[in-house]
Amino acid sequence: MLLSASLAVLMTAGCGTPAADLSASDTVQTGEHSDGISKDEIKVGFVHFADPSDMGYTYNQEQGTKKMQETLGLRDDQIISKYNIPDTAECETALRELADDGCNIIFSTSMGHEDYVKEVAEEYPDIQFCHAHGNQAADSGLPNFHNYFASVYQGRYLSGIAAGLKTETNKLGYVASFAIPEVISGYTAFYLGAKSVNPDVTMDIIYMNEWNDPNLESQTTQALIDRGCDVISQQSDSTAPATTAEQNGVWQIGYNSDMTEAAPKASLFSVRVDWSVYEIEAVQDVINGEEIPTDWCEGIADDVVYLSPLNTAIAAEGTQEAIDSAAEQIKSGSLHVFEGPLKGVSPDGKEFEVAAGDYYPEQEEQSAASWQYVIDGCTVIE
Repeated sequence: MLLSASLAVLMTAGCGTPAADLSASDTVQTGEHSDGISKDEIKVGFVHFADPSDMGYTYNQEQGTKKMQETLGLRDDQIISKYNIPDTAECETALRELADDGCNIIFSTSMGHEDYVKEVAEEYPDIQFCHAHGNQAADSGLPNFHNYFASVYQGRYLSGIAAGLKTETNKLGYVASFAIPEVISGYTAFYLGAKSVNPDVTMDIIYMNEWNDPNLESQTTQALIDRGCDVISQQSDSTAPATTAEQNGVWQIGYNSDMTEAAPKASLFSVRVDWSVYEIEAVQDVINGEEIPTDWCEGIADDVVYLSPLNTAIAAEGTQEAIDSAAEQIKSGSLHVFEGPLKGVSPDGKEFEVAAGDYYPEQEEQSAASWQYVIDGCTVIE
């Protein structure tokens, strides 16, 4: 088995037998205990890359925040959100403004914000900082700096089952944002789910190098359709792939929001994350004066990752039953998405192999995705 340098340390226990058979929240260091704070006095801050009008990632994050606020009974003036903050020094400014506004806990939801979150967390040791997608908290030595994410790849695998049963051309398409582990992990899981019910299926992938650009998402979707792809999935923020698929008479699987309203004749369903589960836990920890896990990740078994309702008007017969069966196997641990034999190549040319009988323990040792290998059957279109 060949490991890239970035994974050599992470994977020293091997793929088939993870170093510890525990979730990330059970195995990592945690922040220091404090005296807590009254629920009526706590202030919660958020820094977002986009805004909820994207109807994608930030929209879904906002839904989690609303649910957290309702569950904990917080007032509107206890929630302060900063929108459309790019992955630049503007993030640092936004974080400091939230700190100076009296926030006791601050969430940053963009992968590119992490360096700024770490820097500001060091300057404000009495404030808890929670960063989505990142991987630096465990090694930072900062008890008030935390990473969190969800095992989205599990939902991707289940959505791939729907695609594999629906396709008529046996060719899937994927609108990808960036050539990074989170995205590669997602589309690989999607393809493996499709292949589990349709061994003849293949998939084309096009990187946009953008998270949210409706025009580019539409153009990318059209390019995949023109190549013969008849089921399109996405790791991008808008409903453009859904509407473009409908305009072309093909099908689509969305992300972050239920896109069936935007494209009822094309959208099968969407993979979603209930971010409120983590937010409620983290905010309640601050209220109680308890420790926040340094690294947190949950998936289907904890109802953090889920699928929006299946569009039965267009789904293939037996789709829901096949998804339900696979979901139960994932929950029980009898099905591991990245089971061998698997061979792949990373974007920088590193080869990787998972032997038969082994599996790659994606997000078991850290919340951030680490699978970064393009496997046979998947083709990246330049």
